Amino acid sequence: MQSIPLYIEYPSWIHPEVVPFLPIRWYAIMYLVAFYITYRLVLIEIRKDNVLSMKKEEVQDLFFYCIIGLVIGARVFSCLFYNDGYYYLTHPWMMFWPFENGSFVGLPGMSYHGGVVGCFIGGLIYAHKTKRSILRITDAIVTAIPLGYTFGRLGNFINGELYGRISFLPFAMVFPNAERFSTTYSWVRDIADKMHIEYAYGDLINFPRHPAQLYEALFEGIVLFFILWFVIRPLKIRKNLRQGTIFSFYLMGYGIFRFFIEYFRQPDDNIGYVIALGENSWNIHVFSSFLNISKGQIFCLLMVLSGALLLFVVNKFRITKYD
Repeated sequence: MQSIPLYIEYPSWIHPEVVPFLPIRWYAIMYLVAFYITYRLVLIEIRKDNVLSMKKEEVQDLFFYCIIGLVIGARVFSCLFYNDGYYYLTHPWMMFWPFENGSFVGLPGMSYHGGVVGCFIGGLIYAHKTKRSILRITDAIVTAIPLGYTFGRLGNFINGELYGRISFLPFAMVFPNAERFSTTYSWVRDIADKMHIEYAYGDLINFPRHPAQLYEALFEGIVLFFILWFVIRPLKIRKNLRQGTIFSFYLMGYGIFRFFIEYFRQPDDNIGYVIALGENSWNIHVFSSFLNISKGQIFCLLMVLSGALLLFVVNKFRITKYD
């Protein structure tokens, strides 16, 4: 009796394009939904803040600064830390050149951590220009960001990208555009045998992988949103928190969730592990040790440390409390 494979196929009815003959993709629509939801939630939060007292037009100006900063920061980080940094340092104009080999490719590489830095800088410029508290502004924005982020990751899932490592879990998924591995390698044959996948020597196999986009949508999106919006946010007035406290919990919360989810994601082929102390560190396609650390995890640790430092500073130096 033939064994039943313990995985599921990527749904065949999901397509990146909204309409096959039009260049409109669900990925772009999901990000528009993400920005809109974040914007509406920020409006709700700011209306309850008598000190900020921002009109709808002013919130739109704030979003303009933050989104511009986000795009610039995300792209610069991606080019410098995840690609050929020396090339982009010597050819900085190529960071935002949307063409490659005569074809329009847009901006194919964006870094979340760079986006956070860029968004904060954009907010800082706006706060300086309007003479408002940057910590009060960031506290209002970060309560809404995770729910918007959820839709961004759903866009990645629909696009069939940012999938995770090879997985033996029953809900692991075969993504159609994922890298295939040759059965000429013994480790590939070992995994295929464990998964009851039939093959001939020399075949290329598309293994099931962690749907890491959905993990991120759940934990970095929905769970983090509920923690910030329904747990931390109500304490702002009730417990008279210091300004910057919610921002610090966002940095720590996202950093912790993303750090552990990175164990399910696959490091970039051109980078691999930044710290490789565990076994089988040569094989980035399968999880083998908690001691193998990716560059994304290093940035997550920096986020956690930054959040903890901010929490210490706002309380140590008695930053203004909420009224």
